Amino acid sequence: MSEYMIELQEEEYQEMGSLNHSIVQAQITGLLYPYERFRIMVELSLDASQIDLSQFGLKTKDELKPDICLYQGRRELSIPDDILKMTEMPLLAIEVLSPTQTIGDILAKFKAYFALGVKSCWLVTPLIKAITIYSQPSHFKTFGMETTEVIDEVLDIHLPIQKVFGW
Repeated sequence: MSEYMIELQEEEYQEMGSLNHSIVQAQITGLLYPYERFRIMVELSLDASQIDLSQFGLKTKDELKPDICLYQGRRELSIPDDILKMTEMPLLAIEVLSPTQTIGDILAKFKAYFALGVKSCWLVTPLIKAITIYSQPSHFKTFGMETTEVIDEVLDIHLPIQKVFGW
């Protein structure tokens, strides 16, 4: 096995999810589904080759993979072949913190997402049942269980936080 393959496998291991990660990812996906103006995608590879990801401290060379992302429009895809990496960036990238990641890892990805043109990024932290919504790398608002809903003002999304973490 080549050195590149070993590095890739270690990176994939670092981003491995968990039970809580999976539940929260599914809950958010389901809660976003009624927003008909968006197409929801999970674990979609984004082509980030147009920028140098190492400037953000990321080890990956040309690809980012948010846990959940939203694109404008619920249009039907009429693509004859599958796409391995999307060149069009989503409006929203959602990252659910897993036990093997650090908040610093996610924030580095957010800087790259914003540099690529993503409009909003969510950091979901299952352990403390909180969602932090970033509209810019240094502009954010955190929502915890003491609030009734999570509000993304950039995309006009309102989700009941009790349903995100209420399992």
